[in-house]
Amino acid sequence: MDSIEHESDQIDQEIPTGPVRAAGAVLWRPGPGGEPEVALVHRPRYDDWSLPKGKLDPGESVAQAAAREVLEETGYGCVLSGPLVPVRYSVPAKGGGRTGKRVDYFAARCGHGAFAPNDEVDELRWLDTAQAREVLTYPHDAQVLDAFDALPADAVTLLLVRHAEAGSREEFTGPDDTLRPLSELGERQRDALHRILPLYGPERVCAAPRVRCAQTVRPVAEDLGIEVDFADLLRRLNAVPGDFWLRFMTSHPKDASPRLFTAMAECEKVAKQLHLPFQSGLCA
Repeated sequence: MDSIEHESDQIDQEIPTGPVRAAGAVLWRPGPGGEPEVALVHRPRYDDWSLPKGKLDPGESVAQAAAREVLEETGYGCVLSGPLVPVRYSVPAKGGGRTGKRVDYFAARCGHGAFAPNDEVDELRWLDTAQAREVLTYPHDAQVLDAFDALPADAVTLLLVRHAEAGSREEFTGPDDTLRPLSELGERQRDALHRILPLYGPERVCAAPRVRCAQTVRPVAEDLGIEVDFADLLRRLNAVPGDFWLRFMTSHPKDASPRLFTAMAECEKVAKQLHLPFQSGLCA
């Protein structure tokens, strides 16, 4: 009979990232007193208590794998937020010897669902983080809880996304570069983002006033039934604490909408001048 080896509790942070990649999450919900309680799962194969996690499927990102493993092991959907500390340890390698394994963890707010025992997990417990540390089998899982406890209670997730590939500026024949759309590669990149960004539960979608910028995030906005809004981006940046000014440049007067002017007037940290670069045909 094949032997089953538990995760090593002798974590070696010097082990390089090997071919084995996995992802998981600290799945949490508000407890009776308002403090978070986290989900621990019991795996009968190893007779251990751990955080939900598992190996990446081919083509998966760590965020996709973390959300999928949470659902498969706990029965709950989740909304990911920031990444926590990655954990590295060694595992048996195919063909003998050992290889490195890396597990990337996220904080994940519990969504809808219900636990049901399955082949991998036969029990789930909701515990506060102090109780969870006493139950966890492996010390490195406690390190992940330390990172979770260090998060601010009122933390929010801001996703900054560069626009997808829009092709060569020199080859674009349109009247204005702001109208340059996504290329075929950019459309594939947009579709890939559309599979990942919803895992973080976005509520607002903002973009710079460029066709390629709006096209990159429009599928996410359409899922939410909202518009892509640059003026709203200025308002949210204006609400960030600190002493600073917001200035921006647009390459075409048509970007200046009534909503934009209203936001500029009402946001005290936004400069009151709209910078328009010189264009061919303009005279002093």
